[in-house]
Amino acid sequence: MSGLYLPHVRAFWVKPALAALPAKLNTLSAQQGVLGIGNKESGYRYLQQVGGGPALGLWQMETATHDDLWRNFIRYRAELSAPLYRILNGVKPDAALMASRPIYAAAMCRVHLFRSPEPLPKANDAAGWAGYWKRNYNTEAGAGVAEAAVPYFREAMEA
Repeated sequence: MSGLYLPHVRAFWVKPALAALPAKLNTLSAQQGVLGIGNKESGYRYLQQVGGGPALGLWQMETATHDDLWRNFIRYRAELSAPLYRILNGVKPDAALMASRPIYAAAMCRVHLFRSPEPLPKANDAAGWAGYWKRNYNTEAGAGVAEAAVPYFREAMEA
């Protein structure tokens, strides 16, 4: 399903992104979920939303979501802002960077999930992750369908 080889996406982007964040955010479930979200959102093929929408990067986060995370969540949590600034290597946070810096985009995906009060599904639970993605990332108003997302998360768990 994906455009890129998922074990490489996990090894070169997802694992380093989550390893840079606080240890409690770097779990097997979180790695599988972040990998699965990118797989579902872009198929690891698209850096900008197809059809002209506002989503950017392999994890297809909207600029408004990125900016809201920084304005209302990250800036108040040094344990998040410090590692994100290190990932950015001195560059000011900007949503456009999610298209050119996949480690940053993966880290922002994980921070977005961390902001949700709902706990992450257990590792290896593709159906649980598909539902979680729909409720917490795609949102109830989004076009995504949880049942249709299960294979994308299963593929990520097998990577």
